[in-house]
Amino acid sequence: MKLLKAFAAAALLLISTACGGNNKQENDMKKGKTLIVFFSHAGENYAVGNIKVGNTKIVADYIKERTGADEFEIIPEKSYDMPYSDLTKLAQKETENGELPPFKGAVNDIEQYDTVFIGGPVWWGTYPQVMFTFFKKYDLNGKTIIPFTTHEGSGLANVVEDLKSLYPKATITGAFAIYGHEVRSGKAKVEKWLESMGY
Repeated sequence: MKLLKAFAAAALLLISTACGGNNKQENDMKKGKTLIVFFSHAGENYAVGNIKVGNTKIVADYIKERTGADEFEIIPEKSYDMPYSDLTKLAQKETENGELPPFKGAVNDIEQYDTVFIGGPVWWGTYPQVMFTFFKKYDLNGKTIIPFTTHEGSGLANVVEDLKSLYPKATITGAFAIYGHEVRSGKAKVEKWLESMGY
C-alpha cells in the first residue's frame, strides 16, 4: 500500500511539472514573435564622450540577448557624426520642422511581429526625427509596443504620448528609460525591467 501511494505521489509530481512547463510554453507563444527597432548615435555623446557603439544599441543588444528577438537598426542616409553642440541644433531644427530624414534598409514582413520594442535617444523632447520616418512607413497598430530611451535627464520625455498618437490601436506598455552613462554597466537594470514583463 505504501509503495502504491509513493508511486501515485511521484506520478502527480511529474504531471504538475509537465503542466508547469506547458504553461511557460503557452506564455511564450502568447508573446508571439518580437522585433527590436532602434536608432543609436555613435560619435560624440553627452556625458560619455566619443563612443564607437551608441548607448541605445547596447540596450537593444541586451534585449536581444535576453529575448532572442530580431533587430532592425534605423540607419539614416545622412550623417549625424558631428560635435554634440551642432547635433543638438540640428535635432532642434528637424523636430521643429517636422522633418522625416530617410533611412537605409527595410523590415521584411512587419506583420509577422506581435511585439515591437522601440528604442532611441531623446533628442529635443522625443525620439529623433529619423525614427518618425520609420513610424510613417510601418503600421504598428494592433501590436504591443514597448518603448525605451537612453537619455541624460529627459527620461521618457514625450515618446509614450507620441507613440499613442501615432498608433492609437496599439498596446503601449512597459516603457523604460536609462541614463546613457549607465548603459555600459547597466545590463542588470535592463534585465530586471525585462523580467518584470515576463522575459
